[in-house]
Amino acid sequence: MGYGAGGFLVVVGLILALAVNTSVSGIDLQTVGWIMTVVGVLLIALTAFTLNRGRGARSTSTVTHGDGTQTVRETRTDI
Repeated sequence: MGYGAGGFLVVVGLILALAVNTSVSGIDLQTVGWIMTVVGVLLIALTAFTLNRGRGARSTSTVTHGDGTQTVRETRTDI
């Protein structure tokens, strides 16, 4: 799930909330549409937050030992 699923929920939710005039017994389509819209917006926001969370400064250092083996160390700093 991500931007595509969130966008889909927003579009379908807004169509149900604003453009559909049909009634279904026992279901309020406008309320379902607004719920889908809110869930879609939250999904987009959470996707943006989690994708940007992994970004930061990264540095790697390679140490060559006397026997010829190498050790690579990676350090991450969140900005």
